[in-house]
Amino acid sequence: MTETTLQSARGELRSLAVEIFDTLRQSTAARRGVSRESFGAGENAAFEILVDVARRFGLETATDRAANLLISLPGQTGKTPYTACGSHMDSVPEGGNFDGAAGVVAGLLGLVRARLEHAEPKRPVRVIALRGEESAWYGKSCVGSSALFGRLRKADLASVHRDGTGTLGEAMKRNGAAVDAIEAGTPLVDPADIAGYIELHIEQGPILVADSLPTAVVTSIRGNLRHRRIRCIGEAGHSGAVPRGLRNDPVMATAALIHALDNHWQDWLDKGHDIVVTTGIVETDGRAHSVSRIAGEVDFSFEVRSEDTATLEGFYELMRSECDRIAAERRVMFNFDRRVDAEPAVMDRRWVDRLLQHARALSLPERTILSGAGHDAVLFASAGIPSAMIFIRNHNGSHNPNEAMDIDDFLKGADLLYRALMDPP
Repeated sequence: MTETTLQSARGELRSLAVEIFDTLRQSTAARRGVSRESFGAGENAAFEILVDVARRFGLETATDRAANLLISLPGQTGKTPYTACGSHMDSVPEGGNFDGAAGVVAGLLGLVRARLEHAEPKRPVRVIALRGEESAWYGKSCVGSSALFGRLRKADLASVHRDGTGTLGEAMKRNGAAVDAIEAGTPLVDPADIAGYIELHIEQGPILVADSLPTAVVTSIRGNLRHRRIRCIGEAGHSGAVPRGLRNDPVMATAALIHALDNHWQDWLDKGHDIVVTTGIVETDGRAHSVSRIAGEVDFSFEVRSEDTATLEGFYELMRSECDRIAAERRVMFNFDRRVDAEPAVMDRRWVDRLLQHARALSLPERTILSGAGHDAVLFASAGIPSAMIFIRNHNGSHNPNEAMDIDDFLKGADLLYRALMDPP
């Protein structure tokens, strides 16, 4: 290509990226931010936008047995082994526009660029828009990728929507997923057909912003153990009539538990463990709670994350032992819903090295980083597929309406992704 033609193609890619992100935002706008419900209207609208763009540039589209969207160059659909790239298109309720979507749009732009430049990757490329990565809707994360590798369980499919109506299995079936095979644990793809998986994603923390870096290469991804709901049950009573020593107060018991876990967290950090601990939900029953009433019960969530499985299990056991101690001391009871696990993963060294090599050639930072958030890449890595990730700088974190990824940073990351797809390890 001449320099003039090359600049024209790059300008077209920039305009296309802006168009797709703007269309996604407008089509899935919520009261604040966007809401793209897993296996729901918002996620489906996002898929339709991707299909329209893909067909405009002569790309081939298909749907796999987990209802994920596949996009390929003409004549490459079905060819193996292939390099897979992509991410998810769902969001948390009233979330940001770039979490997940940036990775799929970057992969799509890579295929469009290959068409514009008449370039041929060293091996076939398949962009995958994965279903249901966010756990906010059914309490189960990475649904589309888990289904591909036979990792969804009957209990997962029975998970109820956050509004209390309908199950994950029912939603998947409505969208054409092979639910019977998924429930049986049947893998829907052969990992041997996938030579590698690479996922571009916004960083969901502040490190790249703090260090003034546009991109980084991920080396490992934290896993997590969580309970969506733990209920602390005590005894309701009048706030003025029951003295402290005679109370069975679940609010104070829950507060004591969270305080104890916070102290243990700091202690484990001081000992060199990689660990983060979060209670993101604490609530009493809005139909019954009152300023002048000792609550009868409290619901709260628990999550621990680490890149080390032993750390996850160790802190989880510590949490359960603290529940036992506080239950005895404060005369309350803790009831637990089903524990949900997501294992940690290490990214493939050859892929990491190749990404750093391409970053050097593009004058991008040769920076590596740990991912504190979970991603679909974990499922691919756990299936034995060499996997890698690229992070893009993003202001204001994620899972909120104020995600702020600069388009220039995105295009730098998309350029790095394109290089890796065209010239993989």
